Amino acid sequence: MNLAQKIVILICLSVLLVMELSIPSVSPAEDYSFDLDEFEKKSFSWGGYAELKGDHNWINQDGAFGRLEFYDNPRSNLDRLTSTVQLEANYNMGNVDFNWLLQGSAQKDQVDSEQDLDIFSAYASIKPAPAVTFELGKKPFKWGKGYAWNPVGFINRPKDPYNPEDALEGYTVIGVDLIKSLPRRLQTLALTGVLLPVYEDINDDFGEQDHINLAVKLYLLYRDTDIDFIFFTGDSRSTRYGIDFSRNLASNFEIHGEVAYITEQRVKTLNSSGILESHETSITSYMLGLRYLTENDMTTILEFYHNDAGYSENEMDQFYQLVNDANRQYNHTGDDSLFQQANTVSDSGYGKPQSGRNYIYAKVTQKDPFDLLYLTPGITTIINLDDQSYSLLPEVVYTGFTNWELRLRYGQFSGGRSTEYGEKLSERKVELRVRYYF
Repeated sequence: MNLAQKIVILICLSVLLVMELSIPSVSPAEDYSFDLDEFEKKSFSWGGYAELKGDHNWINQDGAFGRLEFYDNPRSNLDRLTSTVQLEANYNMGNVDFNWLLQGSAQKDQVDSEQDLDIFSAYASIKPAPAVTFELGKKPFKWGKGYAWNPVGFINRPKDPYNPEDALEGYTVIGVDLIKSLPRRLQTLALTGVLLPVYEDINDDFGEQDHINLAVKLYLLYRDTDIDFIFFTGDSRSTRYGIDFSRNLASNFEIHGEVAYITEQRVKTLNSSGILESHETSITSYMLGLRYLTENDMTTILEFYHNDAGYSENEMDQFYQLVNDANRQYNHTGDDSLFQQANTVSDSGYGKPQSGRNYIYAKVTQKDPFDLLYLTPGITTIINLDDQSYSLLPEVVYTGFTNWELRLRYGQFSGGRSTEYGEKLSERKVELRVRYYF
């Protein structure tokens, strides 16, 4: 457990202790009575899930990332078993809430094994007035309206587009929320301010250390349209501006979008000699999407995403060529220095999910098809519009047993050589996930 996590837990426990000590005691000489309403304000709730997931991967042995991962120990498949326990809890004391979200996991395959125990959130929420809320501790943020991507999520952790509802780790912050309801076309006005410090062991993976950053979100509900204006400034990351919106055109049809402008974004690219170069540039990213629900409970989510900070086809080609050169050198001489160089380049950004510039995300699910209760089949695809490669993931979810969820998913990653999904680590995979909620 690092220093930031210890500080968060210590703060929460200290505030809890102060609140407990501030409750007046009743002496024997006093009449014993209590206010039932005040008593009911104190409550503790908790829940979570235990999960077991197994997946079988067919390794793309001719792909760049297959070679990069297993150049010294080639293999055609990989079986992985993952167990996860997630626990969340809330303790309410009148105007004060304490929130926790913990996750422990263990993973094992034929190559490696690892265990993690993470505090995703641990923060106190204090509400001195109905329109004012202060928050202190480690809290995850979900700014933005997109399902798969959030260009304006300047203090969010990035989602997994294939599992966008999974819990994400937060950052240690001090925040305040102010909200005002209005009897006009502007129905609601809310302001959120967040101070995000970055020091050793405190949000040290956010950006440059020894700085305190500020993020502000102004929310408007105007004529039944949700609108956010978002601003971030600080020396850990460059200044950035964003706006998002969401509106229901009908009870079953919603549209949403986001636009982000980032000044002086630092980008690392390969030059013609295979060396990483760093430069700063201003970028614009945006997303436009919709959600449609039919009368027979078929849900369609569709999003287009553009990211100026992504790599062009030519830039990705240079990376794939570097891996090919590394593979050729290793096979002829046993020298893996180019593979080590390619690993560094991959970690700099070339190996991140959706590293290109233009994408389409689509997900379709059908609840209880043909009157098959508790069954929800679906399919998800992400298409790289620049190189025409894509992923296709059909799945079926069954919830017919109380508190249990079973999900069977198949993944296909398709594309030619020197395309994003044609160079992925796996060319196919099958996954079975069993989850028990408590």
